[in-house]
Amino acid sequence: MLYGISKGISHNDKLCLTDFFLRHLRSRFRSSNAAYLKQQRHVVVGSKSFSILKSSTPRKAASIKVNTLNGLNHSHSYQIRTMKTLNFGGTKETVYERSDWPKEKFQEFFKNDTIAVIGYGPQGSGQSLNARDNGLNIIVGLREGGRSWNEALADGWVPGKTLFPIEEALKKGTIILNLLSDAAQKELWPKFVPHLTKGKTLYFSHGFSIVYKNETNVIPPKEIDVIMVAPKGSGRTVRSLFLDGRGINSSIAIFQDVSGKAKDTAVALGIAIGSGYLYETTFEREVFSDLVGERGVLMGAIQGLFLAQYEVLRSRGHTPSEAFNETVEEATQSLYPLIGANGMDWMYAACSTTAQRGALDWYKPFHDATKPVFEKLYEAVANGSETRRVLEKNSSPTYREELEKELEEIRESELWKSGKTVRSLRPENK
Repeated sequence: MLYGISKGISHNDKLCLTDFFLRHLRSRFRSSNAAYLKQQRHVVVGSKSFSILKSSTPRKAASIKVNTLNGLNHSHSYQIRTMKTLNFGGTKETVYERSDWPKEKFQEFFKNDTIAVIGYGPQGSGQSLNARDNGLNIIVGLREGGRSWNEALADGWVPGKTLFPIEEALKKGTIILNLLSDAAQKELWPKFVPHLTKGKTLYFSHGFSIVYKNETNVIPPKEIDVIMVAPKGSGRTVRSLFLDGRGINSSIAIFQDVSGKAKDTAVALGIAIGSGYLYETTFEREVFSDLVGERGVLMGAIQGLFLAQYEVLRSRGHTPSEAFNETVEEATQSLYPLIGANGMDWMYAACSTTAQRGALDWYKPFHDATKPVFEKLYEAVANGSETRRVLEKNSSPTYREELEKELEEIRESELWKSGKTVRSLRPENK
């Protein structure tokens, strides 16, 4: 929220300003007793700032720390940047919410920018469509005539107006969203460099290319801002949650802040592309946790566990439908949504005493058996060997053919053929 004051800042003005913000805080946070440790307002006056801290209960007095308001004798804009410091299991972290950057605020912030989205995979399409729907000036850069180009046409992007060949979009963009695949980012980086001129911002949704620069050769010029907004989910989810009026959670990181406003740009763009809230990380922490998660409980480990349990049940005489229902269907259709909504402690407390006792007894052996695998996985990510494998495999001229063979092996397995039949029996699929 912006507050304009178009007169000199006298001592009395300072007192009035202080009183104004304190009253504003009391009214905003009157009902906030326990949820947050504190809420902090940063007030920016020209190039100088002060902050207002609100304690955790409305009964405690707010304190104000003035860095400087001296020497100001002309019109200034006062910007309140909201941050919440929350307790995550005993560790305090700062988060930013959609209410901090309402649509009119980020539209004003980006009113002079052309935001060029390079790439139209799940993230490129989801983020660009959301930002377009939010009223920002978005253009898309793609290989002309390719599959993604045709998908963009179907989504309403207009050649010569909002859809351009990659290098033309790079030239036009003041903020460039590099949403190509990791392998394509390495391949096409030489096309980016001439257009990354002073004053521009380079944006990523994954820290891969920056962190593994020795493998990718992606090294941004020193005179530009480099930021990241990393949605914690697929691009399709970014779009579907936005259309549902909800929002995905995302992380933000700053690699280079030349302008002094890189964090504001990251937070504003994060909200504009559909995030419900944002938390802070670094490029390295993002890529390490992301790669471990994808290979672990998000996809790799889940398939391994599903398959192992299914195989044991089948080998002991259970039918395919029973084995699939007890392994996958009950998990994805019943338990996982409840865990997501309420937590594992709630799930354990809400199940039958038989299930409860077994789960409490057996999660520890599973933890002990799998933790060494996760340690090995993390080390492979941290030392770069996993990255080298990804780039080597994904850059192979026979990549798509080899990928199809691997996917076919999963698709044609009894586990997932049974799953196809089970899914067809759901009432909503009739």
